[in-house]
Amino acid sequence: MAASPEVEHLDVLILGAGLSGINAAYRVKQELPGSSFAVLDRRDVIGGTWSFWRYPGFRCDASMTTFGFSWHPWTHDRLIIEAPAIVDYMQDAVRAQGIDRHIRLHHRVRSANWDSDEARWVLEVDVGPEERRDHDGDATDAQPRPVRKIFKAPFLFMCTGYYSYERALEANIPGINDFSGVVAHPQWWPEDLDHAGKRVIIIGSGATSITLFPSMARTASHTTMLQRSPSFVFCPPAESPMDQFLRRFLPVWLVHWMASVRDLIVETLFVSFLLTFPRAGRRYLTAETRKRLPPGYPVDVHFNPKYDPFRQRLCMSPDGDFFEALRKPNAEVVTDHIDTVLPDGIRTRSGRFLPADIIVTATGLHVELFGTIDLSVDGKPVRAGETYCWRGCMLEGVPNAVAIIGYVAGSWTPGADAMARLAIKVIKRARAVGAAYFAPVLSAEEKANAPRYPVIDMKSGYFVRAYDRLPLVTREGPWYGRENIVTDLRALFFGSLTDGMKYIMPSSRSKSE
Repeated sequence: MAASPEVEHLDVLILGAGLSGINAAYRVKQELPGSSFAVLDRRDVIGGTWSFWRYPGFRCDASMTTFGFSWHPWTHDRLIIEAPAIVDYMQDAVRAQGIDRHIRLHHRVRSANWDSDEARWVLEVDVGPEERRDHDGDATDAQPRPVRKIFKAPFLFMCTGYYSYERALEANIPGINDFSGVVAHPQWWPEDLDHAGKRVIIIGSGATSITLFPSMARTASHTTMLQRSPSFVFCPPAESPMDQFLRRFLPVWLVHWMASVRDLIVETLFVSFLLTFPRAGRRYLTAETRKRLPPGYPVDVHFNPKYDPFRQRLCMSPDGDFFEALRKPNAEVVTDHIDTVLPDGIRTRSGRFLPADIIVTATGLHVELFGTIDLSVDGKPVRAGETYCWRGCMLEGVPNAVAIIGYVAGSWTPGADAMARLAIKVIKRARAVGAAYFAPVLSAEEKANAPRYPVIDMKSGYFVRAYDRLPLVTREGPWYGRENIVTDLRALFFGSLTDGMKYIMPSSRSKSE
């Protein structure tokens, strides 16, 4: 007879050791003193996105003064930087705050069920290194099987991001299996891929393509970015001489705080300007692009999309590295549809043949909010696409849980931090009134007449395809999605903690505070 799994009891469980999870751990440690907590992550290293993706040039798209932690100074001269430096920064942050002692690696959460009788979450977790498999699904090395363990905690922070590590957006590329060269996907970049002296075609027009293009063009014999439709590309500075000057005279923490406030205000105003005045924003972005390219370059063909600014993600090119590469004779952007992939290249619908040794399919992400976790309440599965979201972070009918999502149209971390702080504020109130637990509520009548908008309202293809999997919002009262720092700070400091929120007392388990 198999032994029963070991059970561990904690006050707070945090899923994911990326930026959101580490920041949530810091907030729990500081604002809920005395609470026991653990950060569970399935991988063997912290960092989330920043330790997972390995393609050439992979970097953040925002200044680390805002993308980094508000509580841990960024001291590099370069503000928009590649992933290894971001991982080093995160590792330094967890060591400095003692969070590393609470991180449990090789912990894969299989299921999370809220038990109303116990008033706590019950998680089934596989502990131990995962079995590595090749593309055919066969094991690549022999390792001990993971051990099943049970974790129980009243409060759950889900910081698993918004995309799948195991799946990418499915793209139908005619003839791709006939290609005789190398096909690489950025999400699983081949460690031994050498593109020096090779002809490279990057399929896609999003942030990944804009990042890959200058990195591969440095050594490839020819690099083509083949896009079906164009994107806006903006060129922020990669460094701040002002910050470097101030660090010579002021404490590092003060310079970081000043720069964070400044950059967050500038970013918020910039995003608001583009969203509020899309025509003016379009003129500005295309005018800036023209300055980076030779006279007569067809900017309207390659960099003037049909959608308005920030209705899809705005691509960033720090110091204009993308356009610097594009000005060279071994690099080009082609806006066309693929007719078919041939053994030695791609034929477009216009009839042009593009030769290639390597094809990179940068076609998008598979949106997935809770990873591979089976989420349920009293054994009933939670269907995110049928559930409304309270203040952009909690699901109706799901007790004592917060799903941390940062900003997609802007720096991720300020939004993730605001959500973690709001959740802790709700936890404190529940404790203060003696509630057994809390959960957002929307009556059946309210739901029947409520508008249905996705919690992340972006028009990128991979978000549009995932609308049926994303939580819903009404855009009324506390039922709004991921918007901006102004909305989130207003809710954090002045928003009601009872509007749309039910506090269940121990005596009746049904009484609303």
